[in-house]
Amino acid sequence: MTDSLSSDALFHPTDEHRMLRQTVADFAVKEVDPQAAAHDEKGELNVSLFRKLGELGLLGVTIPEEHGGAGMDTTAAVIVHEELSKYDPGFCLAYLAHSMLFVNNFYYCSNDEQKKRYLAKTISGEWVAGMGMTEPGAGTDVLGMSTTATKDGDEWVLDGTKTYITNGCEGHCFLVYAKVDGKITAFVVDRECPGFSTSNHIDKLGMRGSTMAELIFDSCRIPAANLLGEIGGGVVHMMRNLEIERLTLAAMSCGIASRCVDIMVSYAHERKAFGESLNRFGQIQRYIGDGYAMTEAARCLTYNVARDVAPGNRARIGSDAAKLFAAPVGKQVADWAMQVMGGAGYCREYPVERLWRDAKLLEIGGGTLEAHQKNLTKDLTKLRAS
Repeated sequence: MTDSLSSDALFHPTDEHRMLRQTVADFAVKEVDPQAAAHDEKGELNVSLFRKLGELGLLGVTIPEEHGGAGMDTTAAVIVHEELSKYDPGFCLAYLAHSMLFVNNFYYCSNDEQKKRYLAKTISGEWVAGMGMTEPGAGTDVLGMSTTATKDGDEWVLDGTKTYITNGCEGHCFLVYAKVDGKITAFVVDRECPGFSTSNHIDKLGMRGSTMAELIFDSCRIPAANLLGEIGGGVVHMMRNLEIERLTLAAMSCGIASRCVDIMVSYAHERKAFGESLNRFGQIQRYIGDGYAMTEAARCLTYNVARDVAPGNRARIGSDAAKLFAAPVGKQVADWAMQVMGGAGYCREYPVERLWRDAKLLEIGGGTLEAHQKNLTKDLTKLRAS
């Protein structure tokens, strides 16, 4: 939806940001939208289309140009996620797992030798990547993870299982968290490492344009050189990257909501009931008006926080607040769009039911709503005490 708000400097701080949005928006309309329903039905990632994101320079959007990236900021990452999610949030989730959870995270905790081995192939899209943090017995309780890593000569031996891992089926490399003597530590694991395997695809309700699987480490041996940073440094890496992850997830919800507002406006104008356009009825006007207002509020909060999130600048309160507020907006506005469309909205012939299914994950992934409420209460209490 285009209006005076969309040209505000909050959403486009520079001409480069504006051009980025136009590039991604055009790509999403021409190439992402036409394949979205089919890959949702199959539950598969469109890998060839995913690699086109590399050709556009989007897989390393936050990585400095000297290392092959686009050299842009958190606002740019938010723009990409918002625009892709208008047409295929599942495809966008695969992008997030690769570009944010692996590439961005990896870049800021790797050494030069590791960058040489992994960055070019992941930024180009030759290798699909992901991150392994969640376990069957430890999700929000990250410190409760049980995967371990033990040094054995010039190798590390990993044992444990990660679950609900996006890009688990296609991924060549994964940034994996494991405990070394009880300290959470980060490693890179390649698919060919002995003792590493992945489960069958885990079927799911929404975000079906990306795959999900378990990562299984059965005395998995990786080179000593695949340790990322220092032993025990994993929590710092994880917490730093969670902020940009949460903002991009919030942006995905904004993209879903924005598309659903557009659909509501068009449908309510064109569809007649009792001799009048649906948009002449007060309840429909409420869905459209409230949906637009909620969407713009979520966008404003998300982009405002994004200005303050950078590798050397923490904004945990802001990123928690943005995702807590924005995540339910996509689901709510999709629900209203479905209500406006009635039976048509409930059918797979139209995109609303898919967007509605996709939106639910955003209240769970990257931190549940309850986790954000807990974090905010804790941090705001500390702030008041100081």
